[in-house]
Amino acid sequence: MTESSTTPAGGPAGKAGTPAAAPGPAGPHRRGPVVAALMLGMGLAAIDGTIVSTAVPQIVGDLGGLAVFSWLFSGYLLAVTVTLPVYGKLSDTFGRKPVLIAGVVLFLIGSLLCAAAWNMASLIAFRVVQGLGGGALQGTIQTIAADLYPLRERPRIQAKLSSVWAASSVAGPAAGGLLAGYADWRWIFLINLPVGAVALWLIVRHLREPVRTTPRGPVRIDWAGALAIFATGALLLTALVQGGVAWPWLSAPSLGLLAGSAVLGAVTVLVERRAAEPIIPGWVWRRRTISAVNLALGALGLLMVAPTVFLPTYAQSVLGLGPIAAGFVLSVMTLSWPISAAFSNRVYGRIGFRLTAVIGISLALLLLLAFPFLPFPGEPWQPALLMLLLGAALGLFQLPLIVGVQSTVPYEERGTTTASVLFCRQVGQSVGAALFGAVANGVLAARLGGGDLDTLSRALDAPDSLTAGAMDGLRHAVDAAVDYVFVGAAAAAALALLVLLTLAPRRFPVLEERERRSAEG
Repeated sequence: MTESSTTPAGGPAGKAGTPAAAPGPAGPHRRGPVVAALMLGMGLAAIDGTIVSTAVPQIVGDLGGLAVFSWLFSGYLLAVTVTLPVYGKLSDTFGRKPVLIAGVVLFLIGSLLCAAAWNMASLIAFRVVQGLGGGALQGTIQTIAADLYPLRERPRIQAKLSSVWAASSVAGPAAGGLLAGYADWRWIFLINLPVGAVALWLIVRHLREPVRTTPRGPVRIDWAGALAIFATGALLLTALVQGGVAWPWLSAPSLGLLAGSAVLGAVTVLVERRAAEPIIPGWVWRRRTISAVNLALGALGLLMVAPTVFLPTYAQSVLGLGPIAAGFVLSVMTLSWPISAAFSNRVYGRIGFRLTAVIGISLALLLLLAFPFLPFPGEPWQPALLMLLLGAALGLFQLPLIVGVQSTVPYEERGTTTASVLFCRQVGQSVGAALFGAVANGVLAARLGGGDLDTLSRALDAPDSLTAGAMDGLRHAVDAAVDYVFVGAAAAAALALLVLLTLAPRRFPVLEERERRSAEG
């Protein structure tokens, strides 16, 4: 390992309520059931982000509420995102196991309530409950994976989790359509119960954590900070998700939500500075390694909107593919990503975390810039090849940063650090959806004389209603809009590259290497 072995600045030592020593990696006989539980939990969190999409017609037909159905997705996303920092801090304070158990239970309660929903308002509220549990699943699972495996072996478990996430996200719409079409949409949520119950049993029975020292005084939980973070995130993400969709960007609701989120953000900073045990400690941003990784993965969340949101529309409208074939063009990225991530340790073990990530994001930048040069209308294998290569490049970029930043902090800070990384990635994704949606709408409006994504969707659903010339013009407009979105994604990749080159240290201060060398000496 070529990374530096210096201790991260500002790390606490012997803090009350933290373990006396970092836990050693679990043996293989103990890891297996725990890893199975982590994969089941990750699959649940991932699939529920997309499984509802294809069942919307059945849900709306049963419950009504067409005007607000988008909150079935937005509410879940909001709850997951804004609770990530809270669960990260709680897992560092009370341990991973109780937080994960609470998250699974809350997720299952939310699923059961969703299946029993009697109108759209109740279903949206229960989706928020699901998201509150999903936030615990996402952050805590990633943290436990780092706890279980030493540095050299972490790419294996991270690649497994990435594979589960990718496969579940891609399979979600298909599974939702099948359940809604051949059974009932309520089974979309009921199917979570047996899977979650198995995961919960495995966690309770097999997950072991180090013995934690007894606190010298009462444990202080920064509830004011948690509430401030939740309120700030909720207002900001609502503005980003609904702006340009439910109301114009320059309307009173958008401006009011953005202004309110700015005010609450300032209040949150003041509250966190005065808190004895803040939810988001200042050291998360004072340490160069963590702040650089947070910003870089925030840019990753932003650029990922281009392939995941806009590529399927491009494949159907420009290439003329059906939904299944269009999904395949995107899914090839989910094949190469985990494979690349699994082998990334052979690269960063030789040249370091930062340089490996720089190589990955540089390749991604070139591939994103290549997309606008694809011929019109082109062949399906052309964007599919770009997505295959993009997945490999991003596997080299993301995983070394996550593994690297987790390895620079002790056990009692790993939950907070992991949650901050995932939080920034989620916020980046929300910002990207809003920003690139505005870009695409602007291009379409210019090309179609006032058209937007809703008009496009209706036209694509009924192509026979358009003349051949109108359909050709529509395809050219979509092609131009998606080209601009991919240029924007390339700009996000360039931003991530700039952050790594200017802010990230050349060698990550790997704490585990220091501990190992001290033991050997």
